[in-house]
Amino acid sequence: MRPPKPTRTELHLKRENDRLLTSIVVPRRELENRQGAVGRLKVLMRERSQRIDELNGRIEQLREQNRRLDAENEHLVEMVRLPPGAP
Repeated sequence: MRPPKPTRTELHLKRENDRLLTSIVVPRRELENRQGAVGRLKVLMRERSQRIDELNGRIEQLREQNRRLDAENEHLVEMVRLPPGAP
């Protein structure tokens, strides 16, 4: 036995339902894509911030090393300026 043939109203409602489902699925997929992109951007930003922090730390180390070298240099210059046996 065959199922009854759908009425025009039922066909119209089915088409309308399909159209509405499509109109929901497309924005949902776009939202998921954007959320994925946002997630990837957050990871990249976190990695970038970590790298910036590492580089800032390295810069500070190099500055401190330069300060020590400058102080040592000044000390050596003073040693060269003073004649042997001078107080």
